[in-house]
Amino acid sequence: MADDDAVDRLYGLAPGEFVPERDALAKALRADGRREEAAAVKALAKPTVGAWAVNQAIRSQPRRARELWAAADALAAAQAAVVEGRGSGTELRSAADAERAAVEALVDAARGLLDDRGRDLSETTIERVRATLHAAAVDPEARAAVAAGRAERELEPPALGGFGALTPPVPARGRSARGDEREEAGEREAAAERRRVERERRAASRRVEQAQAVLDRARGQTAKAQERLDAAREQEAEAAAQLDEARAELDALG
Repeated sequence: MADDDAVDRLYGLAPGEFVPERDALAKALRADGRREEAAAVKALAKPTVGAWAVNQAIRSQPRRARELWAAADALAAAQAAVVEGRGSGTELRSAADAERAAVEALVDAARGLLDDRGRDLSETTIERVRATLHAAAVDPEARAAVAAGRAERELEPPALGGFGALTPPVPARGRSARGDEREEAGEREAAAERRRVERERRAASRRVEQAQAVLDRARGQTAKAQERLDAAREQEAEAAAQLDEARAELDALG
């Protein structure tokens, strides 16, 4: 691969600048005889708008990004403790709340970004940013690219709000009856917490869909109003021209 700083710079660019800058870098590498590196750079995918927003949030807020990874690791440890009978549902809920708060801090940073047309990011894109950050938090395999600020596409959290990805294997031997009871109680608490998180996620998704529908209708009404305004302005300009012509004729008649 080409110089890591050069590649890293690509993912910090605005969406519209990525492809021309990537192609220019690949061309320079080919001219330098570094054909394999040029091919690798050329194969880099342009980030989707949601992934680009995630990258910029991570890059601009490194402290908050570190807080998210720490909160996610604490959440994994809390769930492991519950499953093993050492933790409680209260501790698990507290860890889950901390992880969600860390995600929202980065989502807030993404809300301040503008797309290539200078517009605020849509709520649909913001929801994808939220999902991608949560997925990267709970899935170690997904975290690397996001943590590096080089995400190429949005991610979806694993099923059940991501808790399934955090569940450690449970030893099959050496359990006491009391240990089994604690484990079963912990699993019930964890299952209840997973269901609660999933309900919240679905409710949030429904609110996003409803808000998007309202926004789309409002934009449609705005477009129609703009069309009527443009037509009225044309009529006004035509009437003004006719008035000027009539006055000119009157002046000519003395």
